Amino acid sequence: MNRLLRRGRRRRLRGLQGRVSSCSDSHAGFSFSSRPSLSTSQPGCLTSVWRIGIREHWAGVETIVHCGDTETPAGSVGYESLIEGHEPVEDTRTGGDALFGIFYTGGTTGHPKGVMLSHDNMLASAMGALSTGSFLSAGSRLLHAAPMFHLADIMACAAACVGGGTHVIIPSFTPAGVIDAISRHRVTDALLVPTMIQMLVDDADMADADISSMSGIIYGASSMPEALLNRAVAAFPDAGFTQAYGMTELSPVATLLLPEDHHDPVRRTSAGKAAPHAEVRIVDLDGVEVPRGEVGEVVVRGDHVMVGYWNRPEDTANAVRDGWMHTGDGGRMDEHGYVFIVDRLKDMIISGGENVYSAEVENALAKHPAVASCAVIGVPDKHWGERVHAVVVLAPGAEYPTEQEIQEHCRTLLAGYKTPRTVTFVGELPLSGAGKILKRELRSTTWAD
Repeated sequence: MNRLLRRGRRRRLRGLQGRVSSCSDSHAGFSFSSRPSLSTSQPGCLTSVWRIGIREHWAGVETIVHCGDTETPAGSVGYESLIEGHEPVEDTRTGGDALFGIFYTGGTTGHPKGVMLSHDNMLASAMGALSTGSFLSAGSRLLHAAPMFHLADIMACAAACVGGGTHVIIPSFTPAGVIDAISRHRVTDALLVPTMIQMLVDDADMADADISSMSGIIYGASSMPEALLNRAVAAFPDAGFTQAYGMTELSPVATLLLPEDHHDPVRRTSAGKAAPHAEVRIVDLDGVEVPRGEVGEVVVRGDHVMVGYWNRPEDTANAVRDGWMHTGDGGRMDEHGYVFIVDRLKDMIISGGENVYSAEVENALAKHPAVASCAVIGVPDKHWGERVHAVVVLAPGAEYPTEQEIQEHCRTLLAGYKTPRTVTFVGELPLSGAGKILKRELRSTTWAD
């Protein structure tokens, strides 16, 4: 690695203007500016990345380094030839305000944007998470099951390093791999997204697995249906659950729902309170704070707010106003400061003039015993403007319900106008590399039909 970076300095890969991109099979990766790094990809990555055409998609790429035993593709530089015969140079020293990295948003609601984060941003978020005492401590063994290009895992990595923990890394997420790693390495903490938790609790081997070492699970990236959370708590009886809400632009944590709050039936449906390093408000369209209990947009301020979007000054100015990051999430705050996320503002459905929050409908759907996972979207309707449409994945071995049975189940939990008017059953939902459901793909498919 050092040999590569030594050569990289002479090839303008080093320093504040150079960026090294780390690629994986399912994501374009991220770029380091102040401290370049090289990531080892899994088999198949090079073929897939080369097929899409690196230079065609990223015109600013100057040098492509090929690592491996196969022939160096045309237009790239071989690893061995790049590092050969160069002496060590001193490390580049940077300050806290220097660029730590450029991390791309998941693109669940639109085109991914490059988020520039500083070292201070990352340290603020890591220290904030550690200061709660609910996740990671001296001697912790952190399992990296989530994709390591995902900012949440990178933040957890930083927190574990600051706290003196041990990293347990597996090549990719599989229920069998996670169960084996926990048992073999006596893992104490893990960061998991709801889709991963769903696969774990559905796995038949969980019942006999030795997971007694687990003391903390932090989850986030998307909402967790209450029914799934109940199953997860039962599956990991010795682990305290912490929910982290945030976004890439917030490095990535804004609020935390601590383990003790999970015992309260109302608070456990919230996203928790502002993290120690964050300020959170709920505002109206004019940026004015709304009364407690009213729905508005969640905005966040603190040392963890991004530097800006890479090469997108207008988007940056639109998102960060007077130091407050406008998340695009609809939410409300109760009198005790707990934040309840009602939906992405872009995901809110307006049917017959009524606002329908997809997360509420999804939570109701998830309580049906035959439903493994689901997503709710609005689709065009001549009469209602938009109608509530559910896309459902059935649990393994479940008896196939009819659309009417799903609707009747929802009517027992929701107002009539919130009940899905149509239901589609699918084998799987489209997911991003970070495990988030890609509703834009569901919309494009459903609207095309």
